Amino acid sequence: MILPTLALALALQTPNQLPAQASPKAAPQVPAKAPAQAAPAHPPAQTSASDSEDTIPSSAHPIQTVSGRGVQIYACTKGSWVFQAPEATLVDTQTGSPVGTHGAGPTWTWKDGSSVKGEVAQKVPSPDADSIPWLLLRAKPASQPGALASVVWVRRSDTRGGTAPTSGCDAGHEGTTTRVRYTATYTFYTEP
Repeated sequence: MILPTLALALALQTPNQLPAQASPKAAPQVPAKAPAQAAPAHPPAQTSASDSEDTIPSSAHPIQTVSGRGVQIYACTKGSWVFQAPEATLVDTQTGSPVGTHGAGPTWTWKDGSSVKGEVAQKVPSPDADSIPWLLLRAKPASQPGALASVVWVRRSDTRGGTAPTSGCDAGHEGTTTRVRYTATYTFYTEP
């Protein structure tokens, strides 16, 4: 069975730069880019064999979908912005209430203390070149019982923003960090 592709086109936003933190020097401001044209919010799923297909087994089913709102952190290293970690709040898409956090590892931690660590199984470019890729990750739950204890897959989709700056990392800024705003949808899956 072919599941919907990761590469759905979504409404686009331009990422915003936040001031550098935890760095001996401040990172330079990166000029904002012009907003791209918006695509339909929910186009029909593609199912042709030529599309990038999910590797989630058909027996898996989603148990929770949340919005991640935060930053992707990059460090200026030898002339390039190098990804360090995400830092985001997970928000219930129905109530708008915070339900957990997303951080280095990558890990997702629920408000009940349960957590999972992900390992990338598939990476697909975002439909928006100015946004971080969509990911499918194998999840390894920690031993803490709770909402995420049975999660075996995590999907990151609907990304907006979060890409590394294209300038401002030179010898004068070596060792600085910058935080680039992003949003994404995270869907957690279990299997019987």
